[in-house]
Amino acid sequence: MSELQVLQTVALASLLAWASGLRLYLAVFVIGLAAYLGYVTLPEGLKVLSHPYVIGTAGFLLAIEFLADKFPGLDSAWDGIHTFVRIPAGALLAAGATGDTLNALTVAAGLLGGTITAGTHFMKAGSRAVINTSPEPVSNWTASFTEEAMVLGGIWLAFAYPWVFLVMLVLFLGFAAWVLPKLWRFMKRLWIALSLPREPSKELRRS
Repeated sequence: MSELQVLQTVALASLLAWASGLRLYLAVFVIGLAAYLGYVTLPEGLKVLSHPYVIGTAGFLLAIEFLADKFPGLDSAWDGIHTFVRIPAGALLAAGATGDTLNALTVAAGLLGGTITAGTHFMKAGSRAVINTSPEPVSNWTASFTEEAMVLGGIWLAFAYPWVFLVMLVLFLGFAAWVLPKLWRFMKRLWIALSLPREPSKELRRS
């Protein structure tokens, strides 16, 4: 395998892991459709993504996710459920980018891919929970469309300029490592505040 092929493989595995944490179905649909139409060539372990059944299923789930992600509260519930979907899917897709048989490289790619997916997913879910503390929907829609644009831009960048994508990914992961503890502390304070019993209003105390 040449250095260019290694670079492309690392970029593809990293892309799938990162994108799975934000928009799993969008990534699978776009990459699978691009491979089906002959715009990109996928490694053996990922050629199944170009199967019409996979493309159709991903497209159907993408349509549901597109709508669910635009409504405050519903998006957080969707994120909560997909904690058990995105992380293992990201690990499997990253492993598939390195080969179609189980070996040390695919296991390592799966472990690293799952870690990247987890970080991206929890950053997305935590930031959405923070945004949803505001009743107005505009910021929620802005965040949702921004995530979709990031995934589409990341897909193009990973195939066209893999080095640039990998540098951007490192910067993103560094930012995620910095912001995740802050999101966790905010969510902890919010949970405590919601768990505390509310004092009765003055009208109730007077009656």
